[in-house]
Amino acid sequence: MKTAISLPDDLFRMAETAARKLKMSRSQLYATAIAEFLERRRSSKTTERLNKVYSTEHSELDPVVQSAQLRSLEKGNW
Repeated sequence: MKTAISLPDDLFRMAETAARKLKMSRSQLYATAIAEFLERRRSSKTTERLNKVYSTEHSELDPVVQSAQLRSLEKGNW
């Protein structure tokens, strides 16, 4: 889909330089940049939601599990 956007001159020049160096079209550069930006935002939102959920959860191990883990470490050849 075609679209028109406005960019500050210096950002446009940097994008042009980057596209040339990366040997990609301006459209491909912008599409890649937007996709990466949106993916980071999505990942960030997921992390925020997980942090919110787990901030209210008790995070200590069950004593039986913790003891078993410690025993297994003692047997290892470190």
